[in-house]
Amino acid sequence: MSTWVSYQKQFQHYLKLERSLSKNSLLAYQQDVSKLSNYMEKQFPTISPLEVKLTHLRGFVNELADLEISEYTQARIISGIKAFYRFLMYEDLIQEDPAQLLESPKLGRKLPDTLSYEEIAQILESVQLGEAEGHRNRAMLEMLYSSGLRVSELLDLKLGNVYADIGFLRVIGKGNKERLVPVGSDALKYLKLYLDEVRVHQTIAKGHEEFVFLNRRGKKLSRVMVFLIIKKQVELAGIQKNVSPHTFRHSFATHLIEGGADLRAVQEMLGHESITTTEIYTHLDRDYLRQVLNEFHPRK
Repeated sequence: MSTWVSYQKQFQHYLKLERSLSKNSLLAYQQDVSKLSNYMEKQFPTISPLEVKLTHLRGFVNELADLEISEYTQARIISGIKAFYRFLMYEDLIQEDPAQLLESPKLGRKLPDTLSYEEIAQILESVQLGEAEGHRNRAMLEMLYSSGLRVSELLDLKLGNVYADIGFLRVIGKGNKERLVPVGSDALKYLKLYLDEVRVHQTIAKGHEEFVFLNRRGKKLSRVMVFLIIKKQVELAGIQKNVSPHTFRHSFATHLIEGGADLRAVQEMLGHESITTTEIYTHLDRDYLRQVLNEFHPRK
């Protein structure tokens, strides 16, 4: 086993246990460090991860640029490399961090596409409830917009975490952190239709009984499937924008803030780490979040 593989495994173990990162984040870090290790083993096969210098890392970044990898992707890879060497410093495996002075490409600020409320309505109305997956897809899209969920949070949502009587979802976010998120009556209406008219008649695969959104085989939906569903509905709605599940989340937040909602309340509903402090959770209770949703969200 090469020294690179050994240290990468230690890094993954650290991220999983100490940082409690999601599977997708773990995979991203693994891929970033693997790119560096492949470069080093090809160009400098005798140099271990503990012997890498800033000059080596700059050579690696230059190769990324030569391969015409986008600046955004380069910045993400460099962020992963910096995290890897911070870990080696943390473990006292190196005395100096070679990545500390490694510069990322300067990025222009690019805001994600936002849908207007009218465009959201067009996409939702484009779903044909008479089709096999119509009820499921409508409920799914309504929930993405109503509660600003991440696609992973939507797919991991379980029946026992839907509190329809009080209009809340218990969401498992990044790092397995839980939060309560208000959900609108329209989303709950279409969710009930899906559960009562479609899902109840499905043969559900073992181990998938608790997941809300299922595919035809009775298994939890995949991320790829959600992207394809959204792509189809956006095309049917005649909208010329690059729309992903995150677009619904971004639109959710934008529409609330534009309507005058408290920024801290919106941040809590989104589950952003920057506000997950005891003080914030103490001052923002569920009744206030419900009030914010009812007052400012266009689809109550």
